[in-house]
Amino acid sequence: MNANPYTLPAINRRRFIGSALALGAAVTSKVLPGAPTPLPEVLGPILGHTEPTAAHLWLRPSSTGEYMLEIEPLAGGRAITVPGEAREADDLCIHWRVDGLQAATPYRYRIRSGDRVLAGDPGQVFTTPPPPDAPSRVRFAISSCAKEDAGSRAVWKRMAEEEVDGVVLIGDTPYIDSTELEVQTRRHREFAAVPEYQQLLCSRSCWWTWDDHDFGINNCSGLIPGKENSRLVYTRYRPQAGYGDGNNGIYTRFRYGPVEVFLLDTRWFAMTEASYARSGYPTLLGASQWAWLKRGLLESDAPFKLLACGMIWDDKEVTNTQNDSWGAYRHERKALEQFIAEHRIPGVVRVGGDIHSSRVLRYAIKESIVYNLLQCNASPIHASVIPRLNVYNPDLVRSAVEPNVFLLLEADTTVPQPRLSGTLINVRGERVFSYEAGLLDLMPA
Repeated sequence: MNANPYTLPAINRRRFIGSALALGAAVTSKVLPGAPTPLPEVLGPILGHTEPTAAHLWLRPSSTGEYMLEIEPLAGGRAITVPGEAREADDLCIHWRVDGLQAATPYRYRIRSGDRVLAGDPGQVFTTPPPPDAPSRVRFAISSCAKEDAGSRAVWKRMAEEEVDGVVLIGDTPYIDSTELEVQTRRHREFAAVPEYQQLLCSRSCWWTWDDHDFGINNCSGLIPGKENSRLVYTRYRPQAGYGDGNNGIYTRFRYGPVEVFLLDTRWFAMTEASYARSGYPTLLGASQWAWLKRGLLESDAPFKLLACGMIWDDKEVTNTQNDSWGAYRHERKALEQFIAEHRIPGVVRVGGDIHSSRVLRYAIKESIVYNLLQCNASPIHASVIPRLNVYNPDLVRSAVEPNVFLLLEADTTVPQPRLSGTLINVRGERVFSYEAGLLDLMPA
């Protein structure tokens, strides 16, 4: 492993670098792929990033060749045909981008191989996002930590039953725990093959970021060997509009009605360079992602701005010794809060996953950040919870240790006072807790 490119004080060297080197050594051990899971002939289709006038779709057929995507308005009108090619070099994964769509319009689509319809289910219908400046009401399902088990599959069905407009998955989807190319590829295939997952995402936009178990191994940083394999497979299997700066990381952003979501990458750059926020300390976001985030926050005119990542934001919520949270990088969290305050950026909400507990916090820091900051944590989609991480915090307003859950986040600007509400829903459709904040609550005083 390469030597660290910066010098840390002794206490921080022990705290950050020692654990990172140990994790790096662990991942080099051989991970046996085990018996392969039988896969269907076709994986997908999956709808990824959408815009008012464009959409990204994905499919993995069983053989190389040319495949045609046909898309037309549900109410009738001009059809658009876009070719795609399945190549061995891309592990047969096809990405289509379709332009020339109309905002807030339902479309149906199908995929052909010659005269054969490969994917033509009647449920392959989606609606493009509304124009950014139009009053609208949008609903996202947000969560993390999923497997291919019965409980996770039931959550995908529940998300569909709640008629969400889009899905945001913030890490550990799936669990891989290896950076070996073969293992990464196999696990992404197995996860994409889950019927309920495919059925949900053939008709709803989805956006993803990773956390530790799908990036590498538990609590790992950007120092982990083989992370290039993780990124390569991620870009093959996840139809995003972009992946980091094109060569490093997978951060991305999207606007959907009144919400702009910044999906942060808190793994790729972690501990790989000196922090932009404090000399002698390691970075979490990296300088390039930090510049991208600042630029995006300044450009955004969305009423609500979600900063979402797999990692949790607050050190008070962690009781383990791995420093695997934003609390281990307080200098960069503080720099972000100061940037929001300095530029008086309204509507910022922080979202995290990872800890197998779900929480809402409202930080009483109005004096330092110009309004009390709202933070949500949604986890897990599977059934394994960790009660000890649902620790006391004076700013905690809602919490639950509940398996098989997701956060239904709704933004509404059709009402006189725009509002954002979050409801934790379990696999049975029960409302575990809810919390609501008006846009005025997230405005600089």
